[in-house]
Amino acid sequence: LRIAGVSLPQARKRADEVLTSLGLGERLTHQPSELSGGERQRVAVARALANRPRLLLADEPTGNLDPATSQTVFEALHDLVKQTGVGALIATHNMELAGHMDRVFALKDGHLEERPAESQTY
Repeated sequence: LRIAGVSLPQARKRADEVLTSLGLGERLTHQPSELSGGERQRVAVARALANRPRLLLADEPTGNLDPATSQTVFEALHDLVKQTGVGALIATHNMELAGHMDRVFALKDGHLEERPAESQTY
């Protein structure tokens, strides 16, 4: 954020907000070596969200997370897309989460096929 020209107070505020939304509010002062693998993965997602991208590319953003935490992370990504209009391309093997996307594609026998989405909202 600082490299992007965001002031230090604003960068800290934005980081705190995003990390807290991903369930890491109590871990804000911890070093990376003190975080679990799942917590580190959520930090990576937070880093991407804090930059407020126009397009978010996420490869298995919930792959190493327990189901409840996966839901929290997915809801944060979903909220970002709905609130800001950012585009998101998310690769996942979790078909339950994929079913909540606007459009779902599957790779089968080397071909990309569109599948019906459940279109459920959170």
